[in-house]
Amino acid sequence: MNQGSFSKVTFPNACQLMRWHFHPMGFEATMDAPGSMVARLFDRASGETMIAIAGIPCATVMNAADVERIIEAVEDELEAFNPPEALKNYA
Repeated sequence: MNQGSFSKVTFPNACQLMRWHFHPMGFEATMDAPGSMVARLFDRASGETMIAIAGIPCATVMNAADVERIIEAVEDELEAFNPPEALKNYA
């Protein structure tokens, strides 16, 4: 992500940047506390949740490094996700 393209973004705008980043997967996030969020990656066609991560540190206004850190945390969780055997057969 080009850090020169923006200095600060609001939480809704940061979520839009993350939606673009994770496309074609669906991405949504909500703040679950003043300093943390819940993020969900899902299949756009079925609406089925691939992963949901709670307690990701965030703020109502973030800089590029904060958004990148959240993206990396979600990507790390996605890489570490080991679906149950039944889901492996589905893919």
